[in-house]
Amino acid sequence: MRALVQRVTGAAVAVDGREVARISPRAGGHGLLVLVGVTHDDDAAKAATLARKVWTLRILEDEKSASDLAAPILVVSQFTLMADTRRSRRPSWSAAAPRAVAEPLVDEFTTALRGLGADVQTGVFGEHMEVSLVNDGPVTLLLKA
Repeated sequence: MRALVQRVTGAAVAVDGREVARISPRAGGHGLLVLVGVTHDDDAAKAATLARKVWTLRILEDEKSASDLAAPILVVSQFTLMADTRRSRRPSWSAAAPRAVAEPLVDEFTTALRGLGADVQTGVFGEHMEVSLVNDGPVTLLLKA
């Protein structure tokens, strides 16, 4: 499982031109946009481990975490994080788990974050989404579980 974590001052997701999720941290604060990719051998334990890493990652103001500041989190599924481009210019998606595996694990990840106390918004699994964000720093980290 992979999570691309971005420190943001705001982020939103739209599907078919309609906003479906938004995080707006308090004035001067930050939140996290987390793009999540799932591979074939991932499981609920990896989802929980990754959620804990994201929730406690100290990349917000004054080296604090989302858990320290009750910062909002926007989770968006993104199978393209599993792309393999080592052999050609055309990415291979074979490492990405099929929907039947990936969707429940993205849900597990989100549920685990909420269980830790996070205020979580989500995109819509499997839909074409327009994600807008203001990346602050910029700070972008790739986490693996």
